[in-house]
Amino acid sequence: MLCLASASPRRRELLASIGVGVEVRPVDIDETPLPGELAEAYVARLAREKALAGGRQSRLPTLGSDTAVVCDGRILGKPADRAEAAAMLRLLSGRAHEVLTAVAVTGPAGLLEICVATRVFMREIGDSEMAAYWATGEPADKAGGYAIQGLASIFVERIEGSHSAVVGLPLYETAQLLVRQDVPLWCGAV
Repeated sequence: MLCLASASPRRRELLASIGVGVEVRPVDIDETPLPGELAEAYVARLAREKALAGGRQSRLPTLGSDTAVVCDGRILGKPADRAEAAAMLRLLSGRAHEVLTAVAVTGPAGLLEICVATRVFMREIGDSEMAAYWATGEPADKAGGYAIQGLASIFVERIEGSHSAVVGLPLYETAQLLVRQDVPLWCGAV
């Protein structure tokens, strides 16, 4: 059993897919980037803060994670409205960007952390497609304004790296951290 310091249904589903039961305990932390903070340091800090805050609420090993879409060094958060979502998709359209997902796990082995980078290559996306996509409601609460596991999958030409990291949790690397914290997986210790 694991404490998940996140309300993300995608992270919960990804952990379930490797047989890890979770106690969901979302934490409320300030997710504002610090002045001059680089994207990798940003996601690592948030994952660490979430794991530590969640660990104070539970006696279980605790996982915190954060994902950021990064293009031209700019962190793209969740769009505030349709116009911002369209601006994000225009920036990502027809080019590659990076998705960074950091994972931190507290437990008997102390605080363990990893950050995984995945390159995502988008095809050109037309304005009418952007408008239709916004109308589905899917991009409203997604970093970068899109969900690779959802309807936006048709915009993605290819990825280099971890698909599950883009969804919200790099399973290979997360499983390694969990084993080191004595959290059982479906197949036991690796």
